[in-house]
Amino acid sequence: MGIILAILLFSFIIFFHELGHFLLAKKNGIDVNEFAIGMGPAIYSKEYKGTKYAIRILPIGGYCAMGEDDEATDSPNNFNNKSVWARISVIAAGPVFNFILAFVFAVIITAMVGYDKPVIGAVDAGYPAAEAGLQKGDEVVKMGNKNIHIFREISFYNQFHANEDIDVTVLRDGKKITVTLTPKMDKELGYKRLGIGSTGYTKANPLTALQYGAYEVKFWICTTLDSLKMLVTGQIGVNQLSGPVGIVSSVDTTYKQSRSYGAFVVAVQMLNMAILLSANLGVMNLLPLPALDGGRLVFLFIEAIRKKRVPPEKEGYVHFAGIVILMALMVFVMYNDIHRIFFGG
Repeated sequence: MGIILAILLFSFIIFFHELGHFLLAKKNGIDVNEFAIGMGPAIYSKEYKGTKYAIRILPIGGYCAMGEDDEATDSPNNFNNKSVWARISVIAAGPVFNFILAFVFAVIITAMVGYDKPVIGAVDAGYPAAEAGLQKGDEVVKMGNKNIHIFREISFYNQFHANEDIDVTVLRDGKKITVTLTPKMDKELGYKRLGIGSTGYTKANPLTALQYGAYEVKFWICTTLDSLKMLVTGQIGVNQLSGPVGIVSSVDTTYKQSRSYGAFVVAVQMLNMAILLSANLGVMNLLPLPALDGGRLVFLFIEAIRKKRVPPEKEGYVHFAGIVILMALMVFVMYNDIHRIFFGG
């Protein structure tokens, strides 16, 4: 059951991404050759107003074919014959829809379980927070140059900056107090801590559900970007990346661990995974890398600036090279996922 949920969840997130491309293409009068749910051979298809709508046998995502690679057509409604800003809106719509989906899920889960304000609920003796004079009830508003809105941001900031001195600003009785903390190793837990605990979750009303839903999405976007930064700087290795196989395994594991607590907990955990995956997919697709939406946007912005399109054949070579590299990376990541799952490596 967990694997089925994982595949459906992952597929829906990819489908919603492609739906963004589709809706903006239609809005801009662009011909869409096919909009498909799933991959592989079609088990059902129907043509309507020039677009083939298909359900394909493998429930893995979907795609929106707009004839981007067809340079020979003279149709004014072909993707390549539309204005550069229309094309930019279509390409950007996929990642933007991922952020919208993550926000919707975040609002739902915040309404269900509440939000974790960054208020200190406990200060552990012998750790940096206590030694610096931080107190229960202090609200953490800033760490380094990062504004803090939810308590998990404190934990993740500490994780990403465990070997640094951290400037922490708290709000106490309407006044801001800034202290410098050096994370201290907790030998029992095996990682460095500041020594503060949360107050738990606060019940949300409609307005705070919207507000903290937005903070939730921001949190996962920033976490993804910080993880990418650590990857580029060598703080984490490529072998720690996870692909579709690893994602399915993680969702399956989460389901198995939560199902004994009832349907409500399962729903919350699946929503959490959906927010993480959708925000992550949005960020990854906006990276300025060939073959990704971000790489295509780079060429479109260059065209917008120079008022002239980059020769399609040259752009095609770049994207083809990007596809080859991404496929090689996917094979490597899949191998790592399988090795971790079956051999624990």
